[in-house]
Amino acid sequence: MGAEKVAIIKDQALRLKATDHLLRDLKALEVMLEKGMFETNIKRIGAEQEISLIGDNWKPTPVLMKILEKINDDRFTTEFAQFNMEINLDPIEFTGDCFSQLERSLWRLLVKGEKTARLFNAHLLLVGIVPTLHRSDIDLKNITPVPRYRNLIEALHELRGDSFEFRIDGKDSWISRAEDSFFESSNTSFQVHYQLDPDDFVSAYNWALAITAPLMASATNSPLLMGKRLWRETRIALFQQSTDVRSTSDQYRVRAPRVGFGTSWVKNSVLDLYRDDATRHKLLMASTREEDALRVLEEGGVPKLYGLSVHNGTVYNWNRACYGITEGRPHLRIENRVLPSGPTIIDEVANAAFWLGMMNGMPPEYANISQKMDFDVAHRNFRMASRLGLGANFYWVKHDKQIPSSELILKEMLPIAREGLKKANVDKLDIDELLGIIEERVTTGRTGSQWILDAYDKLGKQGSRDEALVALTAGMSKRQQEGAPVHTWDLPEKGEAGSWKNRYWTIEQIMKTDLFTVMEDDPVQLVANMMYWRNIRHVPVENNRGELTGLVTCKLVMLYYSNTHKDGMKTPVRDIMETNLITVAPQTKTLEALEILKNNDIGCLPVLYGPKLAGLVTERDFVGIVGELLKEVEPALSQEIVTTPPQEQTPEVSQPETVSDSLP
Repeated sequence: MGAEKVAIIKDQALRLKATDHLLRDLKALEVMLEKGMFETNIKRIGAEQEISLIGDNWKPTPVLMKILEKINDDRFTTEFAQFNMEINLDPIEFTGDCFSQLERSLWRLLVKGEKTARLFNAHLLLVGIVPTLHRSDIDLKNITPVPRYRNLIEALHELRGDSFEFRIDGKDSWISRAEDSFFESSNTSFQVHYQLDPDDFVSAYNWALAITAPLMASATNSPLLMGKRLWRETRIALFQQSTDVRSTSDQYRVRAPRVGFGTSWVKNSVLDLYRDDATRHKLLMASTREEDALRVLEEGGVPKLYGLSVHNGTVYNWNRACYGITEGRPHLRIENRVLPSGPTIIDEVANAAFWLGMMNGMPPEYANISQKMDFDVAHRNFRMASRLGLGANFYWVKHDKQIPSSELILKEMLPIAREGLKKANVDKLDIDELLGIIEERVTTGRTGSQWILDAYDKLGKQGSRDEALVALTAGMSKRQQEGAPVHTWDLPEKGEAGSWKNRYWTIEQIMKTDLFTVMEDDPVQLVANMMYWRNIRHVPVENNRGELTGLVTCKLVMLYYSNTHKDGMKTPVRDIMETNLITVAPQTKTLEALEILKNNDIGCLPVLYGPKLAGLVTERDFVGIVGELLKEVEPALSQEIVTTPPQEQTPEVSQPETVSDSLP
């Protein structure tokens, strides 16, 4: 959020003070631009690496604060959730072996982070959204205990005045609701910074908007959320919706989201962006650091612009203008926020080289891209890239119809990037390697998202959805640490998920969620036919709010038809359903649920998330687990069996352990 020392704006006095600071900061920035105070004739690059933290079970684990305390390195810092972390890399001059330096720095820091994480049975994972993320992870108990994060949650909730609504449609659909904006913690990215001269800002920023779509299409890495196949870069939709303070009551208003592509091309200077944000978005936070920016200028100093930085940190443009100070000189940067974390370090560095090369290699005829392309076309291209990845088609300058994203990237964008890197005197070997990775990835279509989807499809045919998600996450972690670019990866095997504990430890991992339910007023005949058609023995009964009110079993239906039913009867489900139900929560341990089934002599357990029906687990599910467990322990048991030798002496033979004793 720019500055750590912030306070939530809860009263008019603080709002007026924060507004005054913001206005004075904007005036100070205007003065600095007019006086030419900004650093020029040097280009620097930088990066922020966001990381997911997963446990030995390949699921998110909230150990951030433990890692930071142990690692004692200021470059490692907090993120929104305790199952995420951020690394801030030092800026590098954009020339020579800058990308080799970037790659080496990333490796050193990630190895250091991984070693520390393993002290807490955790691993670092580079991916836009962790495939094994569950709804139960999105809980404020996992928020990082730093005041500014909870302050932001409270401010957004107050501004919206209602719960947050989510709907993302892809191959599957995901619809949800949350009381707060904590879903944004699901996302991790690789943010790249590009320092440039203020005089070049307008043309460079508009160019950055135009090329966001081909960059996005080539780099997608988050196609799954809660087991649903959504956008190729689901982060884009999830981040916007999780911070969207607009509501359905705004029938006539045109309001911009706090996360977005922007509203128009920049015309005059970087001030256009800051002024637009100041007029469109309410102040949520105020800096607690006192600074009169105009007075600092009068006294010959360089202001920090705390008020502007804090507000800029609560408005998330995918291409964001940033103000900074290096060795006493102010500078301007463009921060690219669209790139996801991962799939590997070399993929990330290649993505950075592709974007920075395109930025530095902007052809002269595109310096006025705002006059050649409509802003809405650039925005539309970006949305299509986020949804479809390399399957998107784009409108582009000098083309009278849409062209495939791969054609635009290979024939026009990569040559521009190559020229831009040459212009910066980047080492030729680095140029060839990094842009070669982009070329191969686009030519083969093997982005991170495509690998994840292919792996999910393959593994989903071999086991449950949760098994597939665990195995592909484990496989991703292994291949990341090997370091080869994603387009060379083979698909993971089911066995990469590890032991049964990683696959069957909780009910959430084994429950069926594609349920067939009825209402209390539905006729028993419907239930009987559903059981026959679907080969099931348990049908939950719900009300209009999705709350469980009863359960119909095959036994109850048989009793009804044997003792009560007469031709022409239209008996409703409520007359035969069982209402005295035993239920469990998704996080119930599988062994505990098995004990509940056995002790109560029942064959089914409805799974509730709050009052809502979330899933169903039956005896049949446990039979499948037993088969997998026996396969897993059979080799170990076989080695323990000792046969009697043919000699006369018969040595004492210890009895093999039972299956339950040999399990972890």
